[in-house]
Amino acid sequence: MRFVRTIAGMLLLTVGIPALLVGAGLWLAARHADPDGGFAARFETVRTPARAVVVSDVDALLRAEAPVARAGQTRLRLTARTADGPAFLGLAPTDQVRRWLADVPHAAVRRVALARGSLPVRLDPATAGTAAAVPLGQDFWVREGIGALEWSPAELADRSLSLVVMRPDGRADLALDLRAELRAGWFPGVAWALLAGGTLLVVLAVVLLLRPVRPREVVFVVEPDQVPVLAGRLGVSSLSGLGQRSEPSTLPDRQLVSVGSAPTGRSRAAIGPVPSRRPVSLADLPADADWSWPPVAAADTPRPVRPATPVDE
Repeated sequence: MRFVRTIAGMLLLTVGIPALLVGAGLWLAARHADPDGGFAARFETVRTPARAVVVSDVDALLRAEAPVARAGQTRLRLTARTADGPAFLGLAPTDQVRRWLADVPHAAVRRVALARGSLPVRLDPATAGTAAAVPLGQDFWVREGIGALEWSPAELADRSLSLVVMRPDGRADLALDLRAELRAGWFPGVAWALLAGGTLLVVLAVVLLLRPVRPREVVFVVEPDQVPVLAGRLGVSSLSGLGQRSEPSTLPDRQLVSVGSAPTGRSRAAIGPVPSRRPVSLADLPADADWSWPPVAAADTPRPVRPATPVDE
């Protein structure tokens, strides 16, 4: 039973400690949320001589840099402005965007690093081209907006979509001021659930591992007339007083006999003299100890012969 409790306690610790650590991390992150429950970030100013800035695969970028944004019931909002006013933002299938911007100079986003302060944006060199493109009025946009764009990444995770940011009139020489806001309604609930569940599992594991072992019970089976002798050997006045201190027994030093006795009436002592110390191993037992079973009966003791009484005739 002790082995089972140890295994169960270790399993609870294996699950409870990671859950507690993750819950604590989410709780610390939740403390940095805005008053309305969102997480806002500002990007470094993106400058390029091209006409458009493109994120080739939005889902792949979120999976690599912000996987929490791909969870269910999560909303992502992007705002973009240029020196002339709000910029155009649009989501469209990757293959259609590639064909539309084939001859239009554009810069692709290679990476968006998560860091303290403004988030750095790494761009590939702008492609060569002289064609112009106007985003307004195109029919392949899945989501589009002027100045801001909001969508749920989980709803569009199974589609290959590209994000395009440019001026509404398609002019070149972009200087974009980008901001992002993430809203996750499940965030506080998951943080508190992990904290509570991890704490409960750790407490249960500690209880199982530190629970004291119950001592084994020893049962004595003796004849009724030998009960006082056994009580005296145990240092109590009676067997009902086990566990209580009592004065040394004044009963005579009697030997306990076995429950079953030989047919001839001869018996062997069940409890011999108390040894001076308890043997630690078999090597400490007396060399002349008799371990034969059944015990050999003692030799017959000659009885005294009574003289015959003369019978009066």
